[in-house]
Amino acid sequence: MNQPIPYGRQHITDEDIAAVADVLRGPFLTQGPHIGAFETAFADYIGCRYAVAVANGTAALHLCCMALGVTTGTRVITTPITFSASANCVRYCGGEVYFADIDPETALLAIDSVRELLSKHPKGYFSGIVPVDFAGYPVDMAAFRELADEHGLWLLEDSCHSPGGAFTDTNGTMHRCGDGSLAELAIFSFHPVKHIAAGEGGMITTNDEALYKHLLRLRTHGITNKPGELTEPYAGEPERGGWYMELQELGYNYRLTDMQAALGNSQLQRVDAMFSRRQEIAKRYDDAFANSAISIIVPPEGISHAYHLYVIQVDDRKGLYDFLRTRNIMAQVHYIPVHLMPYYRQFGWKPGDFPNAERYYARCLSLPMFPTLTDAEQEYVIASVKEFVGA
Repeated sequence: MNQPIPYGRQHITDEDIAAVADVLRGPFLTQGPHIGAFETAFADYIGCRYAVAVANGTAALHLCCMALGVTTGTRVITTPITFSASANCVRYCGGEVYFADIDPETALLAIDSVRELLSKHPKGYFSGIVPVDFAGYPVDMAAFRELADEHGLWLLEDSCHSPGGAFTDTNGTMHRCGDGSLAELAIFSFHPVKHIAAGEGGMITTNDEALYKHLLRLRTHGITNKPGELTEPYAGEPERGGWYMELQELGYNYRLTDMQAALGNSQLQRVDAMFSRRQEIAKRYDDAFANSAISIIVPPEGISHAYHLYVIQVDDRKGLYDFLRTRNIMAQVHYIPVHLMPYYRQFGWKPGDFPNAERYYARCLSLPMFPTLTDAEQEYVIASVKEFVGA
């Protein structure tokens, strides 16, 4: 291949460009009508009551931790196999991050590992769990909900990889990732390599009206001008006019622009087709690598994998990574375990703490996965991988 094949790539159409151009010609660039329209359409797609658009997925995580009351001394559990923001959001609020190991069959946070961690501490020691739908594989949030209720914990679902993903619980009920039926809050990302590209951008979903209203205030500095939310006038205060607003708590400017919302909403109109294409690409990889020295994760019946990433595991990961680069195939590694990052090692985490996560990291490689990947490009990737491993 003459042109590099990246592991992920956005797909921008003429309709997307027109949607953004319309905003540029209009009166609003920042807080305009496209934001509310995007929020409503996204909530309908996910199947939740409320959606709050924000600047990016990390901002979404940060605001969720604030709304859930994370502060100095709050202890939260998450997975080491994720982007660091899933843990950093707790640190932004002064909380303490605890990790639990992954399930080697799914690469997801292992509920048994979380249960074991909880058993080592008194009830009330931890406040919440941040499970991650890694690579697009949905976490069994029903099982985590039961565990969380047993220990009085909240759940924040990091669904950045999984819009459109779903799992079936033990009662046969299907739950879409982030639909608000099991976690207090869920978050999504609109980074260019994600299912919906808005340049940057994120979304928080919930079924909790109080959390929803709190998040709306937090994303705009902690300011409100809504009459029903304002404090009572103090004695001698001048008459309030239409200009009046209040800074009620310390928030952030984590707003999405109208331009980004228009792009995201345009992309949302074809998200089902892009989702189906990702699953087609995954099926071709599955068939090609079955019964070989290449380890793959194939979800069972009842799981709708969103396939943000397609991850294989091989013994000589570094060798394969370098070999693919000589073939213009830009495979990537997701992720270096968060507990091994220098920042988190200062808190006592060290190699050997989570053997499943570390074993996964030593062997994992993400192959190209995006809706516009052509069949010819995918065949070239498959042939190159097989050539290296001798499959």
